[in-house]
Amino acid sequence: MSLAPRVVLVHRTTEYEELVARHGTHGQAAFFLSSRGRDIEEVAHRHHLARRALAEVTAAIPLTWRQALVERADLDRFLFAPEDVVVVVGQDGLVANAAKYLAGQPVVGIDAEPGRNPGVLVRHRAADAAGLLPEVVADRVAVAGLTMVEAVTDDAQRLVALNEIYLGAPGHQTARYRLGLDGDRGAVESQASSGVLVGTGTGATGWLRSVWQERHSVLPLPGPADDRLLWFVREAWPSPATGTSLVSGDLAARRRLTVTVESERLVAFGDGMEADAVELTWGQTVRVGVCEERLRLVG
Repeated sequence: MSLAPRVVLVHRTTEYEELVARHGTHGQAAFFLSSRGRDIEEVAHRHHLARRALAEVTAAIPLTWRQALVERADLDRFLFAPEDVVVVVGQDGLVANAAKYLAGQPVVGIDAEPGRNPGVLVRHRAADAAGLLPEVVADRVAVAGLTMVEAVTDDAQRLVALNEIYLGAPGHQTARYRLGLDGDRGAVESQASSGVLVGTGTGATGWLRSVWQERHSVLPLPGPADDRLLWFVREAWPSPATGTSLVSGDLAARRRLTVTVESERLVAFGDGMEADAVELTWGQTVRVGVCEERLRLVG
């Protein structure tokens, strides 16, 4: 006997909830914001929109189906099953936060605040859920396979991200490492910089794009489904021991960027999830490139 479908609802704590948790009451939170020139009613309104969207999607799940609710901070401890349908209710970035923990499950992005989010990844409205979920389970919907980026260390630690992976020093210290490129005559360069950013076509709508624009790069940005990544070294510092000749480029499907640590401690994290970083130390090597797995986003 097969199990009923399970819908996993992914959400995040709202700014209003964080403020009340920190200050104790609505009134205290309102006083805190007013002292800084902000009105709590705008924050509370956004909270109600997010909670209303979550409630509407929850109500749309058939009664015979299973369901689970997971908050953003608990994603790294939640066990997704292969048969799950993942419904992300929130903003585009929340889809990216969930992506690294998935393995081929279909993802439905629900925009909790239409008009405020770009809607790159949260492409649906809460009202769509009732008609959409049975179609997803029956595999009768269009699904886009979005390229992801992965970093694998020499001790088999693995990090996956939808937008970008950052490698660098925690805080604002200088990262020191040797950077190498597969298939480029073994080019290797010792560098001191603010870190290395490797991003996908989906990430080209965010942090990667800002670096690309600031650099006035002539490299074409990849599309969300392209098997190609862009990488940039941030603020490389020239010195007698460190160079700046390898500061940007692209990575086709099978090429890898190699970083060998020459600092006491570097970190690698994906999509802004610093709490779930991979820690690296002297002599360790990490290779970054296109991930074989893709995010299956319901279009």
